Amino acid sequence: MTDWPSVGVVIPTHDRPQQVRAALRSVLTQFYPGELKVIVVFDRAKPDEELAADGARPVRVVKNDRTPGLAGARNTGITALDTDLVAFLDDDDEWLPGKLAAQVTALGTEAELCTAAIEVDYRGRRNPRLAQRTMVRHVDLLRSRMMMLHSSTFLFRRSALLGGLGLVAEDAPGSQNEDWDMLLRASRRRPIAHVDVPYALVNWAGSHFETRWDTKISSLRWILARHPEIHGSPEGAARVYGQIACWHAAIGDRKAALRWAVRATKANPGEPRAAVAAAAAAGIVGVPAVMAALHRRGRGI
Repeated sequence: MTDWPSVGVVIPTHDRPQQVRAALRSVLTQFYPGELKVIVVFDRAKPDEELAADGARPVRVVKNDRTPGLAGARNTGITALDTDLVAFLDDDDEWLPGKLAAQVTALGTEAELCTAAIEVDYRGRRNPRLAQRTMVRHVDLLRSRMMMLHSSTFLFRRSALLGGLGLVAEDAPGSQNEDWDMLLRASRRRPIAHVDVPYALVNWAGSHFETRWDTKISSLRWILARHPEIHGSPEGAARVYGQIACWHAAIGDRKAALRWAVRATKANPGEPRAAVAAAAAAGIVGVPAVMAALHRRGRGI
C-alpha cells in the first residue's frame, strides 16, 4: 500500500491513570506509515492534560460531552476527529505490534469495519482467541457474539460512522453490548474484514462491568429488542437466554433464572449456560466462581 489513510484512535478512560498510559503508548509505538492521531476522552473524570502532546503523532485530551458512559465517550472522540479511519482502544487494553498496518491493509476498499483476534489476559494468564476466518457475516454474529471481535480491535471508515452505519448506540444500558450491536449493524450492511492474528491484549480482570448483573440483564434484553432476528438463530438465542439466566441466578432471582434456563434449553438442548444457571439457582455453584474458572482459559459465560 503506497497511500496510507489517516487514522484517528479514540481511547475512552475513567479512573485508570496507569492503564491509560500503557494503552496510549501501545498506539504511539505502532509502525504505521500514514498520519496517526489520538484522542483520549475522559468520561466522568477530570481530564489529565499531561497526556496531551504535539508532534508527528498528536494526542488530544477532551472531556466526554455526550451521554455519560463508554458509548458517549467514543462518540465524542469520533465526532472530534477528521481522519479517514477511526479505531477504538479501551483504556485497560493494549495494541500489539503490527496491529494497525495489518488491519488497514485488510480493510481494503470494500469493508467498512475491520476487526482482529485478541489475546486475553486474566490475572497474568494469557490465552489467544481466534475466529478461524478472515471475513465475518451477519449470520455468524447471530449465531455467536464472537467475543474475539473485541471493540479494542475495531477499525472503521469514519464516513460510515457519520453516515449509514451510525455512531455507537448511547441508549445501550450501561454502555454494555453496544459493541455487539455495532457488529450486527455493520455486518448487515457489508461483511466485516477480520485479521485472525492476536493484535490486541485484552484485560479481563478489574473490568468496570464484570459484576454489574442487573445491567448485564437489561443490556441483553435491549439487544434482543433491537435485533429480534437473534431469536431466529437457535444457537444464538439459546446463548443469550442462558446468559440472562446466569445473571438472574447471580442476583439471587431463582425463579427468573430457571425460567430463562428452560427457554435456553428449548431453543438449543445442548446450551451449557442453562445448566450453569440451574446449578447456580440451586446454590450448587456460584456464577462468579464459574466466570473466574472460564476467564483463566480465556473464555466467558
